[in-house]
Amino acid sequence: MIPTHTASLRDKVGHLRSLFLARLPGMLEEARLACLCLSGGKAAETAIDDLQRLFHNLKGTAATLGLPELSAESSSATELVAGWRLMPVAMRSEVLPSWQRKLANSIARLAVLECQASAALPPPQGAAAPDLPRSARDKKPDLRLKRVYLCDAELDGRQLESPLLCFGYTLTSFCDTASLLRAAAAECPDAIVVQASMATGLAGYENRSDTPLLIVGDDGDFATRLAAVKAGAVAYFQKPIAGHELVEALDMATTQLEPAPYRVLIVDDEPEMADYHASILESVGMSARRLNEPARILEELDEFQPDLLLMDVYMPIASGRELSRVVRQIPQFVGLPILFLSSETDKMEQVSALQVGADGFLTKPIPPQDLITAVAVRAERTRVLRSLMMRDSLTGLLNHTTLSQFLETSLAAAQRQGVPLCFMMLDVDRFKVVNDTYGHQAGDQVLMALARVLKQRLRNSDMIGRYGGEEFAAVLQGVGVSEAVRFVDAIREDFAALTFKAGDKRFSCSFSCGIAGFPDYETAEGLVYAADQALYAAKRGGRNRVIADAAADAIAGEKQ
Repeated sequence: MIPTHTASLRDKVGHLRSLFLARLPGMLEEARLACLCLSGGKAAETAIDDLQRLFHNLKGTAATLGLPELSAESSSATELVAGWRLMPVAMRSEVLPSWQRKLANSIARLAVLECQASAALPPPQGAAAPDLPRSARDKKPDLRLKRVYLCDAELDGRQLESPLLCFGYTLTSFCDTASLLRAAAAECPDAIVVQASMATGLAGYENRSDTPLLIVGDDGDFATRLAAVKAGAVAYFQKPIAGHELVEALDMATTQLEPAPYRVLIVDDEPEMADYHASILESVGMSARRLNEPARILEELDEFQPDLLLMDVYMPIASGRELSRVVRQIPQFVGLPILFLSSETDKMEQVSALQVGADGFLTKPIPPQDLITAVAVRAERTRVLRSLMMRDSLTGLLNHTTLSQFLETSLAAAQRQGVPLCFMMLDVDRFKVVNDTYGHQAGDQVLMALARVLKQRLRNSDMIGRYGGEEFAAVLQGVGVSEAVRFVDAIREDFAALTFKAGDKRFSCSFSCGIAGFPDYETAEGLVYAADQALYAAKRGGRNRVIADAAADAIAGEKQ
């Protein structure tokens, strides 16, 4: 785990402490007014709820921001309010005057402590932005072709050049390891593919430990494979080698994807607390969104799609317990981890909070590393489970349901931001003929190859899914229809150039694609229908082509 940047966090805490102390006089005035409403009736019950929440929040916030005297006095006031709630109703009118005096004295002491703490503050210098670790900053994708060196006197590298180039690799062939080593000294490759009998010739390669080694051989027995493992190979292939299998192994060996930051939605009516805990999580590269208005939680869940929900227990309008019940009523968020973060120390109260669907209870103030660990462990588990439920088992792409949900969310965002969006549907041409002629295993190879081409060629922000059978779909954000057509058409040409193997037979495949865009269509249903019609127009127009919805109308007119 990346350590917290303590200097930046310390500056942030100092700024939040100033903001909290500036708000404190107003909060204490609220407490005084609530104290005057305790004479009886419904207003008294509302007032005691407000006092409990207010002092409870003061206790946790002050402790977290390094104000122990304020926290201790707030804790005493919290206990005073708790005692009133436990008191029989018949006794309250008798003790009300003395109880109000005690509470007024506690409020007065808090006011004095606020003045002392404010006077001791250093001059304001503004909030320091969290110093994000290098790995968490945005990175531009590496668009260069990856360099692969092949050393096999018996293997014709020309047969592999086309499939490798389509998937982002450039292949250079060598007849002996000496030539390969000289080339590697001048320019280090991203991976080396070598014949099994020649692997020992790479023993002196200086960058060997940093360069993935893949070995090809004639035998597939245990002894040969074990020798490849001992030579440091990350993959072993028995000849004849299939291009798509080599590409898959190269992808795994050379692609080091930076995992997307964990997304954490923090719900806390105390802005300083939300900012403080968000700063801790952001300091290790997580993405944290603050929500100070619990009533907006459904909107934020839909838009932000968090990996974890971190929220306070005592809040106005809706408590953490009530919010948890609301979230658990929505099927897509049934499995979303919920962590309560509160200064509540009563074990019975903590257990009762967990009974409404929360996954854990953290107590304020919490050490930063404990918060980071608690969030990361649960968020990672959510990612794994969500991936298993969201993805197609053969291709690894999103399944139909998940892609449809993403289209709805992306379309809503495009409408708010006033940016274009495209939805494309594509279908492998004559796929039934492939299965009938070469077998279903060959058909699966075609589907996996197309999925890999789409994942590699489309952007990280584009969501790709297997829509069903040999049909795929993708949501392209921030892209107009004409630009999408040109981009996908280049992918179509490269995919059609690939050669697949089924036994001793070789064959190629193509795909047809239909594209529709927002703002031409303003609903998800309209986009799907228009893209589907464009796809059928591409099929009717001769297949192996990309057509936009407007062009589809023209083709339909020509056919009539």
